[in-house]
Amino acid sequence: MKFLEPEWHDKLSSTNTVLLDWLKDGEDIPAGFVLAALEQTAGHGRSNHHWLSQPGEDLTFSFLLPTHHDFSGLASLSMAISLGIASALDTYGFTTQTKWPNDLLVRGRKIGGILSEESNVKRPDGHAIVVGIGINVNMNEPQASSMKKPATSIRVETGKKHAIKDVLTIILEVLPQWINHWEAGGFPAIRDEWLARCCFVGEHITVGEGKEQKSGILTGFGDQGQIILRCDDGSLSDVWAGDVE
Repeated sequence: MKFLEPEWHDKLSSTNTVLLDWLKDGEDIPAGFVLAALEQTAGHGRSNHHWLSQPGEDLTFSFLLPTHHDFSGLASLSMAISLGIASALDTYGFTTQTKWPNDLLVRGRKIGGILSEESNVKRPDGHAIVVGIGINVNMNEPQASSMKKPATSIRVETGKKHAIKDVLTIILEVLPQWINHWEAGGFPAIRDEWLARCCFVGEHITVGEGKEQKSGILTGFGDQGQIILRCDDGSLSDVWAGDVE
């Protein structure tokens, strides 16, 4: 995996949405293309949750990753990317944890998230996956405290502001090796590192979506990255999607 020089825009609706639209419109976009915005007006995460970012303060970008992984293997892509970003953020002097399937936490507070979306455009180099990433860079403590769920930023954790473009440079330097590990062996190739970083392993959780929520002990992860849950009735269950609480 090799990233191209990022294409920066002052303002976009959503880097994921724009990149997917370009693909749909027949634009010739190379693998590793990176689209970044200083401001997003309609950023979103999983289940269409809004991603709130301050203009020029937070890092929002997307990239194109073609892959020949089958559909079941794609479930763990965001997990591999989470590990890469966590490793990059560790260079700022704090420890970053992953939260299944695609969140990044520091001291139990969200610092970033990932959204992987597949384009239905056929490409000779494989499935066209658009990966969107949002990182809280210069959010201050009052802003973080005003969020509905606990949040933090690189600024809160380090005590100083950071150049957004420099943060992206570090991420793009570290991320390829994690994508390459995943490409070569899927989730089993990153399982040990994931278990070392993932929060709530061995703890009682509630996971799932809507009426499909289940509760139990997070005992581990299957070969496609799905949660293996020991339910309250003692049975084991695979969980493929949903938020962990």
